[in-house]
Amino acid sequence: MRQKLLTKKNKAYKFDATECMVNFMEEFESSEIELYLSNNYSEPGTLIDAKKATFLISKNIPSPMGAFLSAFEKKTDAENVQADKEGDLYSWEELLSHLKE
Repeated sequence: MRQKLLTKKNKAYKFDATECMVNFMEEFESSEIELYLSNNYSEPGTLIDAKKATFLISKNIPSPMGAFLSAFEKKTDAENVQADKEGDLYSWEELLSHLKE
């Protein structure tokens, strides 16, 4: 299952990784985007609302494009994986700021 960005005009764009979706977002005004969907690390194959997700960047969890970025529907799941794999947790807004640095 791939990450998706859905516009208000019902156009869907698919991405291999959340970081690719974030980079592509710059092509749109935020008011044009209806929904951001990321893969749920805890339930592979399940898409979750990226704006409500908790993200973990851990060098111990590879990702398709090398950003070591994973999304979790539940913050507690992210915290449990972080305890085992280390790394930093981010909300959607924090992640956007971090990736633009």
